[in-house]
Amino acid sequence: MEGRTVPHAYPVSAEYEFANPTKIFDQNFAEGIAPEDLLCPTLYHGYYIRPRINKQADKGYSEISQNEHKFQVLLDVCHFLPDEITVRTIDNLLEVAAQHPQKIDRHGFITRTFKRTYILPLDVDPLLVKATLSHDGILSIAAPKKGIDLKSEVNIVKVEVQTPPDMEQRISTEEKAKNQQGRNPVV
Repeated sequence: MEGRTVPHAYPVSAEYEFANPTKIFDQNFAEGIAPEDLLCPTLYHGYYIRPRINKQADKGYSEISQNEHKFQVLLDVCHFLPDEITVRTIDNLLEVAAQHPQKIDRHGFITRTFKRTYILPLDVDPLLVKATLSHDGILSIAAPKKGIDLKSEVNIVKVEVQTPPDMEQRISTEEKAKNQQGRNPVV
């Protein structure tokens, strides 16, 4: 397989599982720097100042969780539209890529591109991976655990978009209004 960039997907040592964190903070790439982003001392005239690591948990994260039933990845992709995100599996690897064209933001023009690869556990079938994008930009990728042998196949996963609850109510009221207009012709 030519596209594989991870040389050893399943290391022999058990320490491998503990060496990889389940959460990666501060994934806000290509963002402007605010004054509070700069490092500052933790003591200021005898008062304690909250360290920077606590601020990083607010936004821009990647989290991996798994239990005996499923494997799940949560990834903040709020800067990308659903059609700019690609999720696919190659053998035992889960690849998430996103790219958007040049856009104007508050600092000028910006182009964002990222590609993240996760190693799927041995007991996860790569063909059963499902991806869902929430209305606030969190991509949730989940796969049930089974125990099927891995095959060398490429699988493109369709990203489903969830609408926020208030948007669903607006759509349903607009549809009702259109239906009533169709029944009662204006003379």
